[in-house]
Amino acid sequence: MKRLFKYFKPYKWQSALGPLFKLLEATFELIVPLIVARLVDVGLGQAVGGKYPNADSGYIVRTCLLLVGMGAIGFVFAVVAQYFAAKTATGVSAYIRKDMFKKIQSFSYRDIDEIGTSTLVNRMTGDVDKFQSGVNLFLRLFLRSPFIVFGAVVTAMIVDINSFPVFGVTVLVLAIVVFAVMGICMPLYHKSQAALDDVTLSTRENLTGVKVLRAFCREKEEEAVFDKRNEKLTKERTFVGVLAMLTNPLTYVLVNLGIVWLLYSGAIRVDAGNLSQGSVIALYNLMSQILIELIKLANLIVTVTKAAASGKRVSAVLARTPSLTVTDGEETGSLREKDKDFILFEDVSFKYHETGEKALDNVSFSLDRGQTLGVIGGTGSGKSSLVNLIPHFYDVSAGKVLVDGQDVTKKGMQLPLRERIGVVPQKALLFKGSIRENLLWGRADATDEELYAALKIAQAEETVREKGGLDALVEQGGKNFSGGQRQRLTIARALVRNPEILILDDSFSALDYLTDAALRQELAKLNLTTVIVSQRASSVQDADKILVLDEGKCVGLGKHESLLQSCDVYREIYLSQTTEGGV
Repeated sequence: MKRLFKYFKPYKWQSALGPLFKLLEATFELIVPLIVARLVDVGLGQAVGGKYPNADSGYIVRTCLLLVGMGAIGFVFAVVAQYFAAKTATGVSAYIRKDMFKKIQSFSYRDIDEIGTSTLVNRMTGDVDKFQSGVNLFLRLFLRSPFIVFGAVVTAMIVDINSFPVFGVTVLVLAIVVFAVMGICMPLYHKSQAALDDVTLSTRENLTGVKVLRAFCREKEEEAVFDKRNEKLTKERTFVGVLAMLTNPLTYVLVNLGIVWLLYSGAIRVDAGNLSQGSVIALYNLMSQILIELIKLANLIVTVTKAAASGKRVSAVLARTPSLTVTDGEETGSLREKDKDFILFEDVSFKYHETGEKALDNVSFSLDRGQTLGVIGGTGSGKSSLVNLIPHFYDVSAGKVLVDGQDVTKKGMQLPLRERIGVVPQKALLFKGSIRENLLWGRADATDEELYAALKIAQAEETVREKGGLDALVEQGGKNFSGGQRQRLTIARALVRNPEILILDDSFSALDYLTDAALRQELAKLNLTTVIVSQRASSVQDADKILVLDEGKCVGLGKHESLLQSCDVYREIYLSQTTEGGV
């Protein structure tokens, strides 16, 4: 939570002025019962036969006008206080969201895998909103409510010192109840927020995978999983909600008992002539103020408890150090020939989790500038894991990855490295907007001619023209395009960058064989250093080098013809596809 305090610095004056104006409003409220007491005792005078023959109408009118004026000024103070509190709360939450988004952008794939996308979405939205509500309420009430409670006790002592036991005991018992409930509820709010993450995860998975869900008729099963998680959340929220709600009725009961005690003892003393009627009314109003403010304080504590729990979750994201390794390694490019070993893997091993199995085990290869590397292997053999290490999306567990003679972990290397690489991920993802906006992710200053040149190479030019040109709408996720169209557009997006290295991670899987072949022919003319991941032998057989992976190990490295003779895994893949008419 301490990490979040820095966000209040730009709003330090607003943070101080909000509570200050609330205190001014509260001061007026404490004075009102004293004025009402004077109105009764002086303005009305002593009752005789149910009438007030000594009433001073001029005094009554002046006093009423004073009360109206104080009410108007108090209203202005309340509005100003609300403005400063709202400005602080919304401003702080805006800065927190900005820094959270920036922090998430710095996370490695491993960080995101470990935290979970649904959890990050929850913390960016729900948790920040709860923190904002807590800050808003805190700035308005954290001084006002205690000030009125203790101010009412002091004012009551001024009106009648003998009333102190009633006020003192009532406030003490109420404070014990409120803080006891807060102590119980706080850890429970933490637990319920974790349950909310599970519900969000179920919702997200089912919305993103709705087609698969329905294709396999898994609606009932997924409903059961969701119901189980939702029931857990409901039980935890209900339990903590009941505990929190007990605060209000307990507060009402205790304060009303205090009022009964006050009226009973006051009536006796009025009859005895030891206390005026106006004083009894003032004491009653002060006790009512304590009731109202303690209820507000109880709600404040519940809201702030939720906000504190959410703040800790937000702070945990902001405090997390990105896991990607950055070193101060020395320049090594001068030790190699300029066009040799452009991409070099030296005994690379990789695990997604420290305690998990190796996704890659002692893999070594080199690729010269302008060459094409094909990576092939069965499902789960480590193909995507390997290419994700080149742009330093993950850290290696052992060994080194070098690009142009530089270790990819070297300080200052990450951004320049990725600017030199065009990546087409396994999942072809387009963003909501236009085709032009999606392609300009490759290079913001690219001209229309350059965009169409990239589209032509990617075999997507005709698709774009059919859709209405570069300004044609792209729906969220590119769902208004087929799988093959999305793949070709993502390849074009990578080519717009004019990269030195092009990584195609199973990017031909939705293409027919003719389009696949035409695309590879166009890419061969560009003289790029290209890494093609595929499960099709036809997609990699013309590569300068083919790396064959099996359970994370390199079981073959060479050209198509030699691997057919020397590598059983490659030969099996090739023959299975030719037998089925795939090549």
